[in-house]
Amino acid sequence: MPDAPEAQIPVTEKGLPLAILKDQVGVWTSPLRIRANDLIWLLPLGAATGVTLATDTDAMRDLSRNPSFNKDCVNASNALLSSEIAIPVTLYGVGLFKGDAHARETGILSGEALADSVVLDQVTKIIFRRERPRYNNAAGDFFSSNPGKNNSFPSSHSMLAWTVAAVTAGEYPSKWAQWSAYSLASSVSLMRVLGQEHFPTDVLVGGAAGWLVGHYVFKKHPLRPSTNTARGKF
Repeated sequence: MPDAPEAQIPVTEKGLPLAILKDQVGVWTSPLRIRANDLIWLLPLGAATGVTLATDTDAMRDLSRNPSFNKDCVNASNALLSSEIAIPVTLYGVGLFKGDAHARETGILSGEALADSVVLDQVTKIIFRRERPRYNNAAGDFFSSNPGKNNSFPSSHSMLAWTVAAVTAGEYPSKWAQWSAYSLASSVSLMRVLGQEHFPTDVLVGGAAGWLVGHYVFKKHPLRPSTNTARGKF
């Protein structure tokens, strides 16, 4: 997704509904603004997606289907995602009560980006209707007439985790913050596969889409002096 144009409005709770609505235009029309230099990441992503699509079924059949193990992995993915989302929520609270504009901004932008990702995720699921690995011996069929109660592609957990990671890592670019944010997001994605909830392609595309949405929202807002002074301290 190309970088969003710089916004000239401050980051506020009151502006969230309109910001989310405007984001949808930017998100869904982003393919029209792809530039030649975007191929640097589009080509590797496309190649990786092709590989995972070709090996999804075999990979899931080879992974453990032990109910206890799968359940533990699913529970771990839920806990990890909750922990990651708790980071911007906590930062927002700190910013609100201690007057930290940077922390508050991180919380607001994370909320905006998460809302954008939920919309993208749900619409994409409705379009592709992919079966979960537990159905039809992990055939992973797309456009299924009966994909189950919740479609597999893309992974909601991965998309949301990488969305938060992109915003948090963007606002706090220290090595420790980057490592923590992306380690959590990677762990969420891995646990969804080990839990037999998603194919590798689901978490790969979900994670990539989530990161792009988070990056889009982060880049859309200009940095303020208070933000610059706080960078790297998290």
